[in-house]
Amino acid sequence: MIVLACILVMLCTLFLDQITKAWAEATQVSQTVIPGFADFRYVKNTGMAFGIFEDNPSAMLVVTILTVVMIVGIAVLFFTLFRRHTAARVCLAVIEAGAVGNLIDRLFLNYVRDFVDISSIGFGVCNLADFYITLGAVALVLCILFAGEDAVFPIGKHKGKAEKGEGDA
Repeated sequence: MIVLACILVMLCTLFLDQITKAWAEATQVSQTVIPGFADFRYVKNTGMAFGIFEDNPSAMLVVTILTVVMIVGIAVLFFTLFRRHTAARVCLAVIEAGAVGNLIDRLFLNYVRDFVDISSIGFGVCNLADFYITLGAVALVLCILFAGEDAVFPIGKHKGKAEKGEGDA
């Protein structure tokens, strides 16, 4: 059942990413959202984050191939290492949605549609997929460190089990 729930999370977040990118591109959005913090400003990003490799098609081919490898790797982790860790699986589903969302853009458009401008705080222009990857990765690290009986530093009901060695298999 958790697999279906995670697939639903992934598909819903992927849909939201693609629909917001389509909206930004169709409207060529340019407006202030939170003054001094965030604006909507549509840009075509032919590179990676911060425009790295922007004018380097060979490097972007390598990035695209590595993205596919990462997507496959996340799926493998989902069904193996984290098969008993629900929270981590949800995080992986969100990361996967972000990676697939940007890969779709790269494969079909040769660029990624970015529109959330947070350059005023040092991050540049991004999209929902970028937020999914970043926040999903942070949440995954927190899950690995603190959540569940296999956590590095378990908290809550699993803390006592880990101290006694009951969580070891």
